[in-house]
Amino acid sequence: MHDTTAAGPSTTDRLSRGDLRTLGLAALGGALEFYDFVVFVFLTVPLSELFFPKGTAPWLAQLQVFGIFAAGYLARPLGGIVMAHYGDLLGRKRMFTLSVFLMALPTLAIGLLPVYAQIGALAPVLLLALRVLQGIAVGGEVPGAWVFVAEHVPARRVGIACASLTSGLTVGILIGSLLTAAIHERMTPAQLLDYGWRLPFLAGGVFGFIAVWLRRWLRETPVFEAMQARRALADELPLKRVLREHRSAVVRSMAVTWTLTAAIVVVILMTPTLVQAVFHLPPATAFLGNSLASFALAVGCLAFGAAADRFGVARTLAVGAVLMTLATGALYLDLQFGGAHFLPLYALAGFTVGVVGVVPTVMVDAFPPAVRFSGLSFSYNVAYAVFGGITPPLIGALVKGLGPTAPAYYVALAALAAVLVAAGLRGGGRIAEKRRG
Repeated sequence: MHDTTAAGPSTTDRLSRGDLRTLGLAALGGALEFYDFVVFVFLTVPLSELFFPKGTAPWLAQLQVFGIFAAGYLARPLGGIVMAHYGDLLGRKRMFTLSVFLMALPTLAIGLLPVYAQIGALAPVLLLALRVLQGIAVGGEVPGAWVFVAEHVPARRVGIACASLTSGLTVGILIGSLLTAAIHERMTPAQLLDYGWRLPFLAGGVFGFIAVWLRRWLRETPVFEAMQARRALADELPLKRVLREHRSAVVRSMAVTWTLTAAIVVVILMTPTLVQAVFHLPPATAFLGNSLASFALAVGCLAFGAAADRFGVARTLAVGAVLMTLATGALYLDLQFGGAHFLPLYALAGFTVGVVGVVPTVMVDAFPPAVRFSGLSFSYNVAYAVFGGITPPLIGALVKGLGPTAPAYYVALAALAAVLVAAGLRGGGRIAEKRRG
């Protein structure tokens, strides 16, 4: 097992006031940055009408907007690899601040973009370019944030540190959903197309620059400072060393990323659509359930993170994956018989999806500090791009071939990957006490 920190800011297992401030600022910045990344998908309809020629079939325009949205995911590995490279060589804090700036700038710019009626075909081209820049930013932000908080706290508090950051990311999704829902409710369709669609992007850009300012108060991680003092930084391309010496860690990290992707994409993002299209529940019920599940997910991340520190990463990951399988199965079984208990079961499923809060702890612990940022970022971003891309169409095919409960089977299969990883963790998956570089 690789330790997580060097000479940390605290000599005890307690979180100091400085640790709590670091976690709070990191989680707040993560929430605002993830809001900036996902708010795009909540505005698919107005974007499809405004950024493509009049007369384009609605389904084609929306498909093109989804393609632009997906471009952000495809850009994530590139951003993650480049920013992680410099994060391992120049410092975690610099990249941590740069990533949120790179997200705030294009988000604000999207809110100011001229539409197709004003500049023609250049409008969707600019939208695509800004979306790619968002993808590059988030590709560096998420892995960098996990490494940053993990290397700031005492070794036995890494679980709650990574989970608090993950919880913040899910809050960003919830904020985006609630804000766009409020705009749709309070504005007429004409107002939404005129200026309303710009408001979430403009707000996201402003929030992002506030996050940049707040991150000025954070300090470099003790781990990186210790490596600099000992001249223990990577003496070659960090990713090259990862692929040569830590292939098993990459495989392990990609496996748990599959679990994370399946849980988030299927249970949180796709279920609202599936319950309407397959089980014929009303949209209002579907989105109320999604809001409850997203809130429960944020709480669940914290609960499972605390459990990882108390009982060990391996045990918590395995038990949480099993609970998620059971809860998702119960949700879809209830839906098959009419969905009488949809809301409480969806909230329960969302809570158990909180086991994804343990995933970053597994990945942080898989790589030594000198190449930690590069190893985690490469594994997470590449796996997320692959599994995030294939999961939606695969779920559609499985529902047609195996029936309406197929999404639960897929989540169970991905959860099995987490159980197998947990079984292979040494020492119960608890972060090592001795701190070395």
